[in-house]
Amino acid sequence: MSDTDKSCTRRFFLKNSTIAAGVLAAGIHLLPQEEVMAAQDRTDRNAGIFASGDNSLAQTDPEFADRFDYFAFTEVPEHGPLDARTRYMAILATLLGCQGMDAWRLLLPAALDNGVKPEEVKEIVYQAVAYLGIGRVYPFFYITNEIMQAKGIKLPLAPQGGTTLEDRLQKGNQAQIDIFGSQMREFWKNGPADTSHIRLWLAANCFGDYYTRGALDLREREMITFCYIMAQGGCESQLTSHARGNMRMGNDKEFLIAVISQCVPYIGYPRSLNAISCVETAAKSS
Repeated sequence: MSDTDKSCTRRFFLKNSTIAAGVLAAGIHLLPQEEVMAAQDRTDRNAGIFASGDNSLAQTDPEFADRFDYFAFTEVPEHGPLDARTRYMAILATLLGCQGMDAWRLLLPAALDNGVKPEEVKEIVYQAVAYLGIGRVYPFFYITNEIMQAKGIKLPLAPQGGTTLEDRLQKGNQAQIDIFGSQMREFWKNGPADTSHIRLWLAANCFGDYYTRGALDLREREMITFCYIMAQGGCESQLTSHARGNMRMGNDKEFLIAVISQCVPYIGYPRSLNAISCVETAAKSS
C-alpha cells in the first residue's frame, strides 16, 4: 500500500468509524470486521445535533455547541460496551428523570434512528410515571406523540398490557420476587399497617401495571428504572436497591457504570458520581 493509499485509508476510518485506536503510528492496522462494526455501532449516527444545522446553539454559541457535540456524540459513545439501542434507552430514561424536555425533543428522533423501537419508547414513558409521577411525565407524552406522528408512526401503537385488574397484584408481586428475591412475596403485609396500602400499590400498580407489559423485558425495565432514579437525584436508598435488582437480573457492576457513563452529558457529574457510589455499595452487598 502506497503512502497516499495509507493516508486515504486513515482519513476514511477516522471520519467514518472514529476508531483512531485502529490506526497505529507504524502503519495502518485495520481492525477485524466485527470490531469495526462494534465501533461503528457505538458511534452515534446522529452526531451534530447541537453543533450543526439551524439549531440555535450552533448559531449563538458555536464554541460550546461544537465542544459539547464532540463530548456527547463522539467521546462518550466510544467508551464502554453499550450498543446504540441500549445507550439511547438509558439516555431517554435519564432525560425523563431530569426533566430534560427540550433535549428529549432533540434526541428522541436520534433514538428512533439508532434502534429504539416506538413501542420501547412508549414503555419508557409509561413506566416513568411510577417513579416520577404524572405531573412530571405528562408533557413528554405530547412531545413523543408529536415526533412519532411527524415520522409517520401511526398511533396508538399495538397494546402491550400483560395484566387485568384481577391479576395485576399477583403478577406484579411475582415481578418483584423475580427481581429482588423471595423476601418480596406479599411484602405489603409486613411493616406499619398505616402504610401497607402504599406497599400494596407498589406491587399492583408500579410492578403489575408496568413491569408486566410487553416490548421490554425485566432486565431492560430495571435498567431504565435505575436511570429514572439516578437522574432525579435525592433517592440514593432506592437507587442502591435498584442497583441490586439490576445485578440480580444480569446488569452487573460494569454494565451499570457503562450506563452511568453514557448519561454524564445529560445529568452532569455530581449525580453521576452519586450513582457510582450506589452501585459500589450494591456490589459489596450482593
